[in-house]
Amino acid sequence: MVMQGSMMKDESNNDAGKAMASSRSLALWIFGIEALLSLGLWWSVDASSPDWTGRIDLAWIPEWGVRFTIGIDGIAQMLILLTTIIMPLAVLGGWTSIREKTHAYYALLLVLTTGMLGVFMSLDLVLFYVMWEVMLVPMYLIIGIWGGQRRLYASLKFFLYTMIGSLLMLVAIVKLGLYAGQGGPPVFGYDAILVAVQAGSVPGAFWLFGAFAVAFAVKVPMFPFHTWLPDAHVEAPTAGSVILAAIMLKMGTFGFVRFAVPLFPEVAMHPTVRMVMLVLAVIGIVYGALVALVQPDFKKLVAYSSVSHLGFVMLGIFAMTVESMQGALMVTISHGVSTGALFLLIGMIYERRHTRQIEDFGGIAKVMPIFALCLTVVALSSIGVPGTNGFVGEFLVLLGSFPTQPWYSVVAATSVIFAAAYMLWAVQRIIYNPLVKPENEALKGHDLNWREIGLLTPLLIAIVWLGVYPKPVLHKTEAAADRLVRRVEATRLSTLPAPREGER
Repeated sequence: MVMQGSMMKDESNNDAGKAMASSRSLALWIFGIEALLSLGLWWSVDASSPDWTGRIDLAWIPEWGVRFTIGIDGIAQMLILLTTIIMPLAVLGGWTSIREKTHAYYALLLVLTTGMLGVFMSLDLVLFYVMWEVMLVPMYLIIGIWGGQRRLYASLKFFLYTMIGSLLMLVAIVKLGLYAGQGGPPVFGYDAILVAVQAGSVPGAFWLFGAFAVAFAVKVPMFPFHTWLPDAHVEAPTAGSVILAAIMLKMGTFGFVRFAVPLFPEVAMHPTVRMVMLVLAVIGIVYGALVALVQPDFKKLVAYSSVSHLGFVMLGIFAMTVESMQGALMVTISHGVSTGALFLLIGMIYERRHTRQIEDFGGIAKVMPIFALCLTVVALSSIGVPGTNGFVGEFLVLLGSFPTQPWYSVVAATSVIFAAAYMLWAVQRIIYNPLVKPENEALKGHDLNWREIGLLTPLLIAIVWLGVYPKPVLHKTEAAADRLVRRVEATRLSTLPAPREGER
């Protein structure tokens, strides 16, 4: 539906202003209908079932063994809902800021959404790769055409980083397909490859895991593959930043949970590999928080905070307990809500002041009290204050990681202090310091309008709901997380050397 929407255009309007309004209204209608339809997934997906819900399997390119196979489990269900709910909010967030080439802009958003949903649903590895690439090009164009002053540099960097990782993943996919084919035509079905790799040791498993891991680590982004992210976030338009933070970064963590770890559990749980991943995760947590602390640009500060938050997700995945895995999924969802809201708020104040430098603000709460209230609530959720969504995920990650990885958990916990320092300090300088600059005094009477309040409201409700009563979401992801942990643990135990006679 969203792909078809990208091809629609109202030819009746020759006036530029009417054409702009028509394009964004059409996109909003399509995203709104898609969001309403997708809400049915909350009830229709049986998260406890080991089978895929809504599985569709069609022949696509039979000569190459490629099929159009899609399906949903509890993990994909939550990420699909996150995508379909965030997209109309992203359109509303850029309602007045995008004034040129609007039809192309909204068409690219629709194509991008097609790719993102396809990534979460694909059960054929070639289809997954195609969808992975489908979302790459629209975001490259969105940053490169509608971005800031350094948009070309940022978009090229984003494209090259992601493309290099994708090509490595493609080689690994081809190798896996040939291996699963056992000398016959290649087989790229996810379930068939999973059975094949469990039946025997895959030649070059370390290299194949490495290829998948690099592609996903770039997208997460893990330290030291993160350098494209601050540039992309800063230069992207508001909707681009929201989509990057709320959805596209989740592709990397989803890739680890869906492909890299289940297909190569013996490699993922190898002591050396596991130590490297955990060290990089913890470095990302602390490094992202420390660098965020010294950022003069509020948007860049939030970008580096994403490096820190996604480090928690990686820590939870490779700690490999049910609690840490569920915590990782909760951080994934919570980060999408909180950071998406932060980028929307930054876009709103940027439209009014045309600056993102923290030192240019001060005392905004006196002239924009509703903006100040929303920013404070979202900032508290980003820090992880109890009662907000940010607390639940990070607490579960630390709770689940400590029994198996105590030292990594202790180091990661210190970032909570740094997060409070950089976020509260920034909020204080923006909204609570004395109102002395005339440009800020001129904001009186320009507080958030009803459109902006309306698009922030569902995110604020989600922040409180997930913080106070996260049980429904945890219930949806529990079975899938438990199956993954059990499968990986069983593989790890099977690779241990058998005890000698005297040790039994």
